[in-house]
Amino acid sequence: MTAGRTDGDSTASDFRFRFQALHEMVALARERLSRNIWDYLQGGAETETTLLRNRAALDALAFRPRVLRDVRSVDASATVLGWHMRLPVCLAPIGSLESFDPEGGIAACRAASNFGCAMMLSSVSTIPLEDVAAAGTGPRIAMLYKRGDDTFLDRYVERAAAAGFDAFCLTVDSACYSRRERDIANRFAKPWRTGEGTDWQAALSWKDIERYRRNHSLPLILKGIATAEDARIAVEHGVDMVYVSNHGGRQLDHGLGAIDLVGEVRDAVAGRCQVAVDGGFCRGTDIVKAMALGADMVGVGRMLCYGLAAGGTGGVVRMLELLEEEVRIALRLLGETRYADLGPSHLRPARPVSAPHETSAFPLIDRR
Repeated sequence: MTAGRTDGDSTASDFRFRFQALHEMVALARERLSRNIWDYLQGGAETETTLLRNRAALDALAFRPRVLRDVRSVDASATVLGWHMRLPVCLAPIGSLESFDPEGGIAACRAASNFGCAMMLSSVSTIPLEDVAAAGTGPRIAMLYKRGDDTFLDRYVERAAAAGFDAFCLTVDSACYSRRERDIANRFAKPWRTGEGTDWQAALSWKDIERYRRNHSLPLILKGIATAEDARIAVEHGVDMVYVSNHGGRQLDHGLGAIDLVGEVRDAVAGRCQVAVDGGFCRGTDIVKAMALGADMVGVGRMLCYGLAAGGTGGVVRMLELLEEEVRIALRLLGETRYADLGPSHLRPARPVSAPHETSAFPLIDRR
Protein backbone atom coordinates (compact mmCIF):
# COMPACT_ATOMS: atom_id res chain seq x y z
CA MET A 1 0.00 0.00 0.00
CA THR A 2 1.18 3.53 -0.71
CA ALA A 3 -0.12 6.76 0.70
CA GLY A 4 -2.58 8.49 -1.57
CA ARG A 5 -2.16 11.99 -2.87
CA THR A 6 -3.92 14.72 -0.95
CA ASP A 7 -2.62 17.84 -2.61
CA GLY A 8 -5.01 17.79 -5.58
CA ASP A 9 -6.94 21.02 -5.11
CA SER A 10 -5.33 21.98 -1.82
CA THR A 11 -3.73 25.41 -1.61
CA ALA A 12 -0.66 26.46 0.31
CA SER A 13 -2.92 28.04 2.94
CA ASP A 14 -4.75 24.72 3.37
CA PHE A 15 -1.48 22.98 4.19
CA ARG A 16 -0.39 25.79 6.53
CA PHE A 17 -3.66 25.48 8.42
CA ARG A 18 -3.57 21.69 8.62
CA PHE A 19 0.12 21.32 9.53
CA GLN A 20 1.32 23.88 12.03
CA ALA A 21 3.96 21.64 13.60
CA LEU A 22 6.13 18.93 12.10
CA HIS A 23 4.82 16.20 14.39
CA GLU A 24 1.33 16.62 12.92
CA MET A 25 2.70 15.71 9.51
CA VAL A 26 4.70 12.76 10.84
CA ALA A 27 1.65 11.40 12.67
CA LEU A 28 -0.47 11.52 9.53
CA ALA A 29 2.26 9.82 7.49
CA ARG A 30 2.47 7.01 10.06
CA GLU A 31 -1.30 6.59 9.91
CA ARG A 32 -1.39 6.40 6.12
CA LEU A 33 1.57 4.14 5.43
CA SER A 34 1.38 0.36 5.61
CA ARG A 35 3.39 -1.40 8.30
CA ASN A 36 5.90 -2.65 5.72
CA ILE A 37 6.54 0.79 4.23
CA TRP A 38 6.67 2.51 7.64
CA ASP A 39 9.23 0.01 8.88
CA TYR A 40 11.20 0.28 5.63
CA LEU A 41 11.35 4.04 6.21
CA GLN A 42 12.17 3.90 9.91
CA GLY A 43 14.46 0.88 10.03
CA GLY A 44 18.21 0.49 9.97
CA ALA A 45 20.78 -2.25 9.71
CA GLU A 46 20.83 -5.17 12.17
CA THR A 47 20.75 -3.75 15.74
CA GLU A 48 19.98 -0.24 14.39
CA THR A 49 22.81 1.14 16.51
CA THR A 50 24.04 3.51 13.80
CA LEU A 51 20.48 4.68 13.20
CA LEU A 52 20.00 5.51 16.87
CA ARG A 53 23.41 7.14 17.15
CA ASN A 54 22.47 9.56 14.38
CA ARG A 55 19.73 10.97 16.55
CA ALA A 56 21.66 10.60 19.82
CA ALA A 57 24.61 12.54 18.41
CA LEU A 58 22.37 15.45 17.44
CA ASP A 59 20.66 15.42 20.83
CA ALA A 60 24.04 15.39 22.59
CA LEU A 61 24.85 18.87 21.29
CA ALA A 62 23.51 21.87 23.21
CA PHE A 63 23.49 25.50 22.12
CA ARG A 64 25.37 28.43 23.68
CA PRO A 65 23.31 31.51 22.77
CA ARG A 66 24.55 35.08 22.60
CA VAL A 67 22.24 37.94 23.54
CA LEU A 68 21.74 41.69 23.10
CA ARG A 69 22.30 41.60 19.35
CA ASP A 70 20.18 43.04 16.59
CA VAL A 71 18.60 39.98 14.99
CA ARG A 72 15.68 41.60 13.22
CA SER A 73 16.95 40.58 9.78
CA VAL A 74 17.85 36.89 9.56
CA ASP A 75 19.04 35.20 6.37
CA ALA A 76 18.33 31.46 6.33
CA SER A 77 19.43 31.04 2.70
CA ALA A 78 22.79 29.80 1.45
CA THR A 79 24.82 29.31 -1.70
CA VAL A 80 25.80 25.70 -2.37
CA LEU A 81 27.91 24.69 -5.40
CA GLY A 82 26.99 28.03 -6.91
CA TRP A 83 23.25 27.56 -6.37
CA HIS A 84 21.40 30.09 -4.24
CA MET A 85 19.01 28.15 -2.02
CA ARG A 86 16.27 29.44 0.26
CA LEU A 87 17.43 26.88 2.84
CA PRO A 88 20.67 24.84 2.69
CA VAL A 89 18.70 21.63 2.45
CA CYS A 90 18.67 18.80 -0.06
CA LEU A 91 15.80 16.36 -0.37
CA ALA A 92 17.94 13.26 0.03
CA PRO A 93 17.80 10.25 -2.31
CA ILE A 94 15.36 7.59 -1.13
CA GLY A 95 14.78 4.35 -3.00
CA SER A 96 11.24 3.87 -4.31
CA LEU A 97 9.76 7.24 -3.44
CA GLU A 98 6.68 5.93 -5.24
CA SER A 99 5.92 3.99 -2.04
CA PHE A 100 5.11 7.30 -0.34
CA ASP A 101 3.38 9.14 -3.17
CA PRO A 102 2.48 7.84 -6.64
CA GLU A 103 4.38 10.71 -8.26
CA GLY A 104 7.54 9.87 -6.33
CA GLY A 105 10.51 11.87 -7.56
CA ILE A 106 8.29 14.11 -9.67
CA ALA A 107 6.47 15.32 -6.56
CA ALA A 108 9.77 15.77 -4.72
CA CYS A 109 11.39 17.68 -7.57
CA ARG A 110 8.37 19.92 -7.94
CA ALA A 111 8.39 20.65 -4.21
CA ALA A 112 12.10 21.47 -4.13
CA SER A 113 11.67 23.80 -7.11
CA ASN A 114 8.60 25.48 -5.63
CA PHE A 115 10.31 26.03 -2.28
CA GLY A 116 13.84 26.78 -3.46
CA CYS A 117 16.15 24.00 -2.32
CA ALA A 118 18.01 21.05 -3.85
CA MET A 119 16.68 17.60 -4.70
CA MET A 120 18.71 14.43 -5.22
CA LEU A 121 17.09 11.59 -7.16
CA SER A 122 18.02 7.99 -6.40
CA SER A 123 18.61 5.72 -9.38
CA VAL A 124 16.37 3.21 -7.58
CA SER A 125 13.21 4.69 -9.05
CA THR A 126 10.56 3.49 -11.44
CA ILE A 127 9.93 6.96 -12.87
CA PRO A 128 12.45 7.93 -15.57
CA LEU A 129 14.93 10.59 -14.49
CA GLU A 130 13.94 12.67 -17.52
CA ASP A 131 10.37 12.93 -16.24
CA VAL A 132 11.59 13.91 -12.79
CA ALA A 133 13.94 16.59 -14.12
CA ALA A 134 11.13 18.11 -16.18
CA ALA A 135 9.09 18.71 -13.01
CA GLY A 136 11.37 21.42 -11.61
CA THR A 137 14.09 23.93 -12.35
CA GLY A 138 16.83 22.85 -9.95
CA PRO A 139 19.14 22.43 -8.26
CA ARG A 140 18.62 18.82 -9.34
CA ILE A 141 21.17 16.11 -8.58
CA ALA A 142 21.16 12.63 -10.12
CA MET A 143 22.44 9.91 -7.77
CA LEU A 144 23.62 6.54 -9.07
CA TYR A 145 24.29 3.12 -7.64
CA LYS A 146 26.84 1.79 -10.13
CA ARG A 147 25.30 -1.52 -11.18
CA GLY A 148 27.00 -1.95 -14.51
CA ASP A 149 30.26 -1.38 -16.37
CA ASP A 150 31.80 1.92 -17.43
CA THR A 151 29.38 2.21 -20.33
CA PHE A 152 26.49 1.84 -17.87
CA LEU A 153 27.82 4.75 -15.83
CA ASP A 154 28.57 6.91 -18.87
CA ARG A 155 25.09 6.48 -20.29
CA TYR A 156 23.46 7.38 -16.98
CA VAL A 157 25.57 10.53 -16.62
CA GLU A 158 24.81 11.50 -20.22
CA ARG A 159 21.09 11.00 -19.65
CA ALA A 160 21.25 13.12 -16.50
CA ALA A 161 23.11 15.92 -18.25
CA ALA A 162 20.74 15.86 -21.22
CA ALA A 163 17.73 15.98 -18.89
CA GLY A 164 19.04 19.10 -17.18
CA PHE A 165 20.39 17.77 -13.91
CA ASP A 166 22.82 20.20 -12.32
CA ALA A 167 25.17 17.73 -10.61
CA PHE A 168 25.93 14.04 -10.33
CA CYS A 169 26.37 11.90 -7.23
CA LEU A 170 27.83 8.45 -6.69
CA THR A 171 26.81 6.54 -3.59
CA VAL A 172 29.97 4.94 -2.21
CA ASP A 173 28.89 3.26 1.04
CA SER A 174 26.94 0.36 -0.50
CA ALA A 175 29.50 -2.23 -1.55
CA CYS A 176 26.96 -4.84 -0.42
CA TYR A 177 23.45 -4.88 0.96
CA SER A 178 22.99 -4.71 4.71
CA ARG A 179 20.59 -6.86 6.71
CA ARG A 180 17.62 -4.69 7.61
CA GLU A 181 15.94 -6.81 10.20
CA ARG A 182 12.65 -4.94 10.36
CA ASP A 183 12.10 -5.81 6.70
CA ILE A 184 13.30 -9.38 7.27
CA ALA A 185 10.97 -9.83 10.24
CA ASN A 186 8.07 -8.50 8.17
CA ARG A 187 9.03 -10.83 5.30
CA PHE A 188 8.95 -7.69 3.19
CA ALA A 189 10.58 -8.40 -0.16
CA LYS A 190 11.30 -4.97 -1.63
CA PRO A 191 10.88 -5.25 -5.42
CA TRP A 192 13.33 -2.39 -6.02
CA ARG A 193 16.11 -4.07 -4.03
CA THR A 194 17.46 -6.84 -6.22
CA GLY A 195 20.89 -8.43 -6.40
CA GLU A 196 21.29 -7.52 -10.07
CA GLY A 197 24.50 -5.63 -10.76
CA THR A 198 25.65 -5.49 -7.15
CA ASP A 199 29.09 -6.86 -8.02
CA TRP A 200 29.73 -3.63 -9.92
CA GLN A 201 28.87 -1.61 -6.84
CA ALA A 202 31.25 -3.77 -4.80
CA ALA A 203 34.00 -3.13 -7.36
CA LEU A 204 33.59 0.68 -7.26
CA SER A 205 36.98 2.28 -6.55
CA TRP A 206 38.91 5.54 -6.77
CA LYS A 207 39.77 4.57 -10.35
CA ASP A 208 36.10 5.12 -11.20
CA ILE A 209 36.31 8.61 -9.72
CA GLU A 210 39.43 9.37 -11.78
CA ARG A 211 37.64 8.16 -14.89
CA TYR A 212 34.56 10.27 -14.15
CA ARG A 213 36.65 13.42 -13.81
CA ARG A 214 38.33 12.71 -17.16
CA ASN A 215 35.10 12.09 -19.06
CA HIS A 216 32.29 14.14 -17.52
CA SER A 217 31.74 17.79 -16.62
CA LEU A 218 28.79 17.68 -14.21
CA PRO A 219 29.92 18.60 -10.68
CA LEU A 220 30.62 15.40 -8.74
CA ILE A 221 29.40 14.52 -5.25
CA LEU A 222 30.47 11.42 -3.32
CA LYS A 223 27.81 10.32 -0.86
CA GLY A 224 28.78 8.01 1.98
CA ILE A 225 32.11 9.49 3.11
CA ALA A 226 32.62 8.80 6.82
CA THR A 227 36.28 9.49 7.57
CA ALA A 228 38.80 12.29 7.21
CA GLU A 229 41.06 9.89 5.32
CA ASP A 230 38.55 9.32 2.52
CA ALA A 231 37.59 12.99 2.49
CA ARG A 232 41.22 13.92 1.74
CA ILE A 233 41.41 11.37 -1.07
CA ALA A 234 38.14 12.72 -2.49
CA VAL A 235 39.59 16.24 -2.62
CA GLU A 236 42.72 14.91 -4.32
CA HIS A 237 40.46 13.41 -6.98
CA GLY A 238 38.76 16.73 -7.69
CA VAL A 239 35.41 15.96 -6.07
CA ASP A 240 33.18 19.03 -5.78
CA MET A 241 31.32 17.96 -2.64
CA VAL A 242 31.96 15.39 0.06
CA TYR A 243 28.64 14.11 1.40
CA VAL A 244 29.00 12.75 4.94
CA SER A 245 26.51 9.93 5.39
CA ASN A 246 26.06 6.52 6.96
CA HIS A 247 23.05 5.85 4.73
CA GLY A 248 20.69 6.87 7.51
CA GLY A 249 21.99 4.02 9.67
CA ARG A 250 20.89 1.54 7.02
CA GLN A 251 24.25 0.11 5.90
CA LEU A 252 27.12 -0.47 8.37
CA ASP A 253 25.86 -1.18 11.87
CA HIS A 254 27.71 0.27 14.88
CA GLY A 255 28.92 3.38 13.07
CA LEU A 256 29.21 6.85 14.54
CA GLY A 257 26.41 9.38 14.37
CA ALA A 258 26.74 11.37 11.15
CA ILE A 259 27.04 14.80 12.77
CA ASP A 260 29.97 13.53 14.83
CA LEU A 261 31.90 13.14 11.56
CA VAL A 262 31.35 16.63 10.17
CA GLY A 263 34.20 18.27 12.06
CA GLU A 264 36.91 15.86 10.94
CA VAL A 265 35.71 15.94 7.34
CA ARG A 266 35.53 19.73 7.35
CA ASP A 267 39.10 19.93 8.63
CA ALA A 268 40.30 17.34 6.11
CA VAL A 269 38.90 19.13 3.05
CA ALA A 270 40.08 22.50 4.39
CA GLY A 271 37.80 24.52 2.15
CA ARG A 272 38.87 22.74 -1.05
CA CYS A 273 35.38 21.37 -1.61
CA GLN A 274 31.99 21.70 0.03
CA VAL A 275 30.55 19.41 2.68
CA ALA A 276 27.05 17.96 2.99
CA VAL A 277 25.66 15.68 5.69
CA ASP A 278 22.59 13.60 6.37
CA GLY A 279 21.52 11.13 9.03
CA GLY A 280 18.75 11.81 11.54
CA PHE A 281 18.17 15.47 10.66
CA CYS A 282 14.55 16.22 11.51
CA ARG A 283 14.38 19.72 12.99
CA GLY A 284 15.56 23.22 12.20
CA THR A 285 17.87 23.12 15.20
CA ASP A 286 19.53 20.02 13.68
CA ILE A 287 20.29 22.01 10.52
CA VAL A 288 21.73 24.89 12.53
CA LYS A 289 23.99 22.50 14.46
CA ALA A 290 25.36 21.09 11.20
CA MET A 291 26.01 24.55 9.81
CA ALA A 292 27.78 25.57 13.02
CA LEU A 293 30.11 22.60 12.62
CA GLY A 294 31.01 23.53 9.07
CA ALA A 295 28.52 21.78 6.80
CA ASP A 296 27.36 23.59 3.67
CA MET A 297 24.19 21.56 3.08
CA VAL A 298 22.00 19.13 5.03
CA GLY A 299 20.13 16.20 3.51
CA VAL A 300 16.68 15.24 4.77
CA GLY A 301 15.38 11.84 3.71
CA ARG A 302 12.79 10.61 6.16
CA MET A 303 11.36 14.13 6.42
CA LEU A 304 10.87 14.10 2.64
CA CYS A 305 8.92 10.85 2.92
CA TYR A 306 6.75 12.17 5.76
CA GLY A 307 5.86 15.17 3.62
CA LEU A 308 5.08 13.03 0.59
CA ALA A 309 2.90 10.62 2.57
CA ALA A 310 1.06 13.45 4.29
CA GLY A 311 0.37 15.54 1.22
CA GLY A 312 2.44 14.94 -1.88
CA THR A 313 4.12 18.02 -3.30
CA GLY A 314 2.24 20.38 -1.00
CA GLY A 315 3.15 18.31 2.03
CA VAL A 316 6.86 18.49 1.21
CA VAL A 317 6.72 22.24 0.65
CA ARG A 318 4.99 22.67 4.00
CA MET A 319 7.59 20.48 5.69
CA LEU A 320 10.32 22.72 4.29
CA GLU A 321 8.48 25.86 5.41
CA LEU A 322 8.32 24.53 8.96
CA LEU A 323 12.02 23.63 8.93
CA GLU A 324 12.80 27.12 7.67
CA GLU A 325 10.75 28.70 10.46
CA GLU A 326 12.58 26.60 13.05
CA VAL A 327 15.97 27.55 11.55
CA ARG A 328 15.16 31.24 11.61
CA ILE A 329 14.00 31.07 15.22
CA ALA A 330 17.12 29.16 16.26
CA LEU A 331 19.41 31.69 14.56
CA ARG A 332 17.67 34.62 16.23
CA LEU A 333 17.79 33.05 19.67
CA LEU A 334 21.47 32.22 19.20
CA GLY A 335 22.05 35.91 18.52
CA GLU A 336 23.13 35.41 14.92
CA THR A 337 21.64 36.49 11.60
CA ARG A 338 23.56 34.27 9.14
CA TYR A 339 25.31 30.92 9.02
CA ALA A 340 28.71 32.49 8.41
CA ASP A 341 28.72 33.77 12.00
CA LEU A 342 28.06 30.33 13.47
CA GLY A 343 30.88 28.12 14.69
CA PRO A 344 31.72 25.28 17.07
CA SER A 345 31.76 27.81 19.93
CA HIS A 346 27.96 27.92 19.67
CA LEU A 347 27.80 24.25 20.74
CA ARG A 348 28.70 22.20 23.79
CA PRO A 349 28.35 18.48 24.57
CA ALA A 350 25.31 17.75 26.73
CA ARG A 351 23.47 14.75 28.08
CA PRO A 352 20.40 13.91 25.94
CA VAL A 353 17.11 14.23 27.81
CA SER A 354 15.54 11.12 26.27
CA ALA A 355 16.57 7.89 24.62
CA PRO A 356 16.58 8.06 20.81
CA HIS A 357 13.94 6.16 18.86
CA GLU A 358 12.23 6.42 15.51
CA THR A 359 10.12 9.48 16.36
CA SER A 360 12.01 10.88 19.35
CA ALA A 361 12.50 14.19 17.54
CA PHE A 362 8.72 14.63 17.79
CA PRO A 363 7.76 14.15 21.47
CA LEU A 364 4.19 15.34 20.89
CA ILE A 365 3.40 12.89 18.10
CA ASP A 366 1.04 10.77 20.20
CA ARG A 367 -0.64 13.67 21.97
CA ARG A 368 -4.37 13.79 21.41
